[in-house]
Amino acid sequence: MSDVDEEIPPGWEKRVSRSTGMTYYLNIATKESQWELPSVKLGEPLIEVQCSHLLVKHAGSRRPSSWREDKITRSKDEAIAILNGYKKKIISSECTLQELAQKYSDCSSAKRGGDLGLFRRGTMQKPFEDSAFNLKVGQLSDIVDTDSGVHLILRTK
Repeated sequence: MSDVDEEIPPGWEKRVSRSTGMTYYLNIATKESQWELPSVKLGEPLIEVQCSHLLVKHAGSRRPSSWREDKITRSKDEAIAILNGYKKKIISSECTLQELAQKYSDCSSAKRGGDLGLFRRGTMQKPFEDSAFNLKVGQLSDIVDTDSGVHLILRTK
C-alpha cells in the first residue's frame, strides 16, 4: 500500500522515529504510539466510547519510562501485582480509578485522572480497544496487557 492509499484514522498522526528512521503512528489524545497502521474496519459502526485508565509500565513495555520514572525496571509480574492492589482499592470504594490514575498512572493522561476522552475503533492498541468496547458504562476491566504496559480501564461513556 502506498502512502497515498494509506488511511490514517482520525486522532492519529504518522511520524518518523528520530532514532531508527522508521515510520510510526502517534495517537494525539493518549500520546501512545505503535509501529503498525491503526486499523479502521470497514462496515463497523463508528461508535465512540470514553474511558479512563490506569497504566503501569514494566521493563518490557515499549517505552519503559514515564512522567513519574525515567527508567522503569519492575517486571511485568510486579506491574500486574501493583494493578491488582489498585483494583482491590477501587472495588472496595477505598479510592476511585481517577484518584489512583492521577497519582500512579504511567500515562500522560494521569493529569486528567486517566481520562482518554472519546475514541473510536481503530485508535487504540487492539487489546485495549477490545476491552474498552466490551465494557458497559461504569464497568471496570480486568487487567489488559498491551505493548505499553498493563492497564485497568473504566468505561465512562
